[in-house]
Amino acid sequence: MSQMPDHFDPNAAASEDSGIFGLPHTREQAKLHILPVEWEATTSYGGGTSRGPAAVLEASKQVDLYDLEVLKPYEPGIHILESDPSIAALNTRARAAAEKIIAVGGDIGEDRALHQALAEVNQASRKLNDQVLEASRKILKGGKILALLGGDHSTPFGAIQAQSENTPGLGILHFDAHSDTRIAYEGFEFSHASIMHNVMERVPGVSTLVQVGIRDFCEQEIEYCRSQGDRIKIHFDGVLARRKMGGETWRQIATKIVADLPQNVWISFDIDGLDPRFCPHTGTPVPGGLDFHEAVHLIGEVARSGRTIVGFDLNEVAPNGADETDEWDANVGARLLYKLCAWTFASQGLCELNPLGSAT
Repeated sequence: MSQMPDHFDPNAAASEDSGIFGLPHTREQAKLHILPVEWEATTSYGGGTSRGPAAVLEASKQVDLYDLEVLKPYEPGIHILESDPSIAALNTRARAAAEKIIAVGGDIGEDRALHQALAEVNQASRKLNDQVLEASRKILKGGKILALLGGDHSTPFGAIQAQSENTPGLGILHFDAHSDTRIAYEGFEFSHASIMHNVMERVPGVSTLVQVGIRDFCEQEIEYCRSQGDRIKIHFDGVLARRKMGGETWRQIATKIVADLPQNVWISFDIDGLDPRFCPHTGTPVPGGLDFHEAVHLIGEVARSGRTIVGFDLNEVAPNGADETDEWDANVGARLLYKLCAWTFASQGLCELNPLGSAT
């Protein structure tokens, strides 16, 4: 059932007081709630991802609402929650401590001050996880679809934990340039480079991790993933590229990737999984990666296969570099966010597929 007010015009420009994508939905009306998490404490290369949620929100006002693949994905309702100022403050303190560790590459030796700084960061990260967990549980308890907008890729740990409590046997479709299965990278227990290791080791409700676009990783990560057997399946970017060069279509490849997933799927999307021409300012860009349309097709294939996208996270959108007028990353992030919402609704039977898109 549509949650749109009678006066809403999906063809008009976004009004000044509108919500994400220019939508008018209140917290109560919206079926999908986006939890913004402004956090980048352990980011070890480029910065700026804590400003990602605000930048994506601003850029979303320029996204046209008509979608060629999913009919009226705005109708079930999308609402972004207010950012929690306590998280921003915690991030500032944790980042200051983390920079001391990052400066020495995590090699803190017997330095008592550095050990104290590391303890502060790890404690702050655990506190963040607890806050995200409780906020996520509240969204799910209210019967809403949970989505998280980071921040760096450590942010969705609590959200995935909350979703897995509601959805045992949950599978994760993970888009990324990096495997993110390092163990306490640079000593940070909940590093952005360790999110999937932490999920697989600490969230028993997750049954399967399917990684796509991976092209930058260490030996430890490969060994860990191999040790997990069928629990972790990696579709390396280089292998995907060679398969396409050999004549296999992306449609065929996407069908095989989705076959690795269970019925209920959480999508975890680090935007650096895309070719860096789409996200040049993200923290750790890597050559290669998926085209925007390849990523969207794969997300859609989850729904077309009859599987359910129960929720998702989108992370590592850094709004700009030195040029404060460059909105490209946020523009791409906002459009990817809308497609994630659309296909999540479609997979849950809340929106129909657009026959115009399938006919072209």
